[in-house]
Amino acid sequence: MTLQEAAQALNAEVSALTFAAPVALVYHPLSYGWEAHAAYLERYGQARRSVLLLGMNPGPFGMAQTGVPFGDVEMVRDWLGIQARVETPAKVHPKRPVLGFQCPRREVSGQRLWGWASARFGTPERFFAQFFVANYCPLVFMTESGRNLTPDALPAAERAPLFAACDEALRSTVELLEPEYLVGIGRFAEERALAALGGRDLRIGRILHPSPASPAANRDWAGQAERGLSQLGIPLPGLHVDA
Repeated sequence: MTLQEAAQALNAEVSALTFAAPVALVYHPLSYGWEAHAAYLERYGQARRSVLLLGMNPGPFGMAQTGVPFGDVEMVRDWLGIQARVETPAKVHPKRPVLGFQCPRREVSGQRLWGWASARFGTPERFFAQFFVANYCPLVFMTESGRNLTPDALPAAERAPLFAACDEALRSTVELLEPEYLVGIGRFAEERALAALGGRDLRIGRILHPSPASPAANRDWAGQAERGLSQLGIPLPGLHVDA
């Protein structure tokens, strides 16, 4: 199995699920943004990685637009070097249009994560030689008003089949990449990793999520993330300096 095959299997499973109120609309970036997501996996997910960074689910102005985890348009296009066709979902919330790489809104979490990677490693190749970034859940959930709903806010009866599919995909990702460390970007991702991968020879921990909704993340998120990685025993290279 490849990461592409694992992602397609996950997308097929979660596409068969249904969700009731307060969920009014669900976006499936692995469907309408598959071309960009496949390019990300093809370019950066082809070999073993010592550290897997795991996010929660797509942001409305990140992976929901570009198909790439934490996929701020400018960072994906200009640093990761990925730009691909993104289709328009059959149903779109008027407050959350899918504009693909034409989306003018920045995704702060993605700016912070990939901005840190750029500052620390210089090139994507140096970063991905050590790290890989994935999301636990591939779906975007919205209320009638367009408010974002996180997977942990779903009723237990809806979480169970969703988490079962996401757990299996995470196990496949770990088997393919064989990381020494899995680092949840936020508490939710760490908890799901522990639930799905408990008992494996894998060190699981977490760093602060870069969301601007977190007051702590608005105070030198990069510095806090690096201290968290250091506490887990993950080495980092010296800061990249352009020649």
